[in-house]
Amino acid sequence: MSSRQNNKTLMVVGGLAAAATASLVMWYLTSSSSRAEPEGSTKKPKKLSTDDNGSKSRSAPPITTPTNAAGGVVDDEEQTPVVQNKNRNLKHSSLNQGERTLHARIEELDKKGKALFKNKQFLEAAQTFTDALDLIGEYDDSVGTSGLSRQLITLMNNRSAMYEKANLPELALEDCTSILDLEPNHTKARTRKLRILEALQRWYESLVEICAVQLLFMQANRTNIRMGLPTPPPPVPQSKMEEVLAHVVPEQVQKYSTLLNDNTGSSSSSDGTSKRPLPSDYTILQLLKSYTGYNKWKAQAARDGAVSGMTTVDDEDVSQITDDVAAADRATLLLKRGRRHVYDGSYAAAMADFEAGYQLLQQNKKAGDLMEEDGHARLLEWAGMGRHWQYRLDPAVECYEKAVNLEPNNALLLVKQAGVCMDGSLQKEAMTLFETALDIDPQCADALLHRSNLYMIQGKPDQAKRDLEQCVKLHPNHVMARLRLASILAATQEADKARQQLDAAERVEPNSSEVQSYRGELHFTQGEMEQARVQFEKAMKLEPNNPTPYVNAAMAILNTPPSPGSNMQIDAKSAMELLERALSVDPQFMAAYVQLGQLKLGTATQLVEARQVIELYDRALENCRTTEDLKELCSMRILAVAQVEAATMLKMETFNLQ
Repeated sequence: MSSRQNNKTLMVVGGLAAAATASLVMWYLTSSSSRAEPEGSTKKPKKLSTDDNGSKSRSAPPITTPTNAAGGVVDDEEQTPVVQNKNRNLKHSSLNQGERTLHARIEELDKKGKALFKNKQFLEAAQTFTDALDLIGEYDDSVGTSGLSRQLITLMNNRSAMYEKANLPELALEDCTSILDLEPNHTKARTRKLRILEALQRWYESLVEICAVQLLFMQANRTNIRMGLPTPPPPVPQSKMEEVLAHVVPEQVQKYSTLLNDNTGSSSSSDGTSKRPLPSDYTILQLLKSYTGYNKWKAQAARDGAVSGMTTVDDEDVSQITDDVAAADRATLLLKRGRRHVYDGSYAAAMADFEAGYQLLQQNKKAGDLMEEDGHARLLEWAGMGRHWQYRLDPAVECYEKAVNLEPNNALLLVKQAGVCMDGSLQKEAMTLFETALDIDPQCADALLHRSNLYMIQGKPDQAKRDLEQCVKLHPNHVMARLRLASILAATQEADKARQQLDAAERVEPNSSEVQSYRGELHFTQGEMEQARVQFEKAMKLEPNNPTPYVNAAMAILNTPPSPGSNMQIDAKSAMELLERALSVDPQFMAAYVQLGQLKLGTATQLVEARQVIELYDRALENCRTTEDLKELCSMRILAVAQVEAATMLKMETFNLQ
């Protein structure tokens, strides 16, 4: 199902560089553009894009690379004496005889361990550091509160480095964990732990450590972040986080894909039912309007009369009908009544009728041939559409293939089947169906319109533009074609031409919410945020159930520079309210979930608020319909969970950087 929310060309996202947040998601969204931005500069608004047009980034190097002339030690703490030379006499003067003896023995073992390290005798060095640690343990079991705690941490860190060099990663990790239990902010132990986890391909644990490293970095730079000033590059590049996520996400995607298939019945349902909620009424209506036959079937439904006149007293279970003639009559009735339900906007009732009619024809094989005129093909077509609405993709294809067998020269049936393939990520198969439809009818506007959407998904705007221009040439009053063409023209900085398309569309439909929303998006691409918000407001008033202008209005707010004297704060609250309204009118509008989750995580000051973001993503996953959305949501959820775990591990109860 090709919905507008999948058109990522114009969906935009703003940052919160001055909102004093600790969200890794928002940090990555804002850091690249705000890090060295001169004061007073004008930035183009950001666009929401989760597709890099197929380009693959190179694998990032390890987080920290061991380099040292003595054999590649991770850091220089191994070279630091356990008892520092600075103020050594002062320190020793305050110790009793037993403590002085202990410190001298520890320092002796420390020097021995470092000498062994220089000779690359890593296991022997590790044992020497162990001997020193044993001395501390014998002297004071509650060392965490004694003057020896620093020496304990230093020796464990040195031993961890030796274990790593000796290729004993589990022992090295054990020491790192012990250090971090005592001192969560110990950077060297945490970076070593991260590096080892990555080498062991323990990807989720690696992700949590990356989040911890980044949170520590953001705490250290909180003043600059809060004030929107330049900051150093983050210690972990975004490419590294993306690389680790790429290893973590597939398992989660598989888990939720199985759940999605179970709920949609796409491969196993035999009774035509689905636990999956239908798309919003507005989404279904827009899909119906995207086909040129929209007015034709509506006229037929109007002629057929009201539903009340089509309900008979013998409206029994169709499974009880075995006579072919009776089955044909009942299937015809179900087709007409289902079509009228669609006319009335009662989509669930319509699907029930179409499905019942389909099952009736399956039980009575000759009944289809006895239906009125083209009733058999139309029932199959509507049943296919109903199954597509439920995201039961395989059963939908089954209906369309049977309809095509009855009407092999019906290009529209091929176009609708191609739409199912697109939602199933079968782009090659979809393209073949579009081409076949155009071979049958070179002037098929439906094929041109929907193929243009496939081209956009594939990152081929020039081909999409060509199809839309041809569609408009064939059907000058095709509003949706003009709107989509305007979006491409806006994205390619052809604002005047885009405006001409919008003007033409508005002349056809002067009260269209979609036209006003696209006008707002054109203003947005020009950096005219106030004008954009005015248009989005008009779109909301014209059609309150259209979720797109709510989301775009929120993005316009986030991309509006803070007014002087506002403490550099963006109006995140108003943006979140708009995103919540978008979800209230369409609980399956994934763009709203993604933006709201990022924004809530970016403004969270308490861990409990961050956990609520995870709950939001869980709700989104329950309503998710496509594999592409599933991957994006899983990535966002996993990152949010990892960030909460990292904050908990760092003993952070708040994200507030004030």
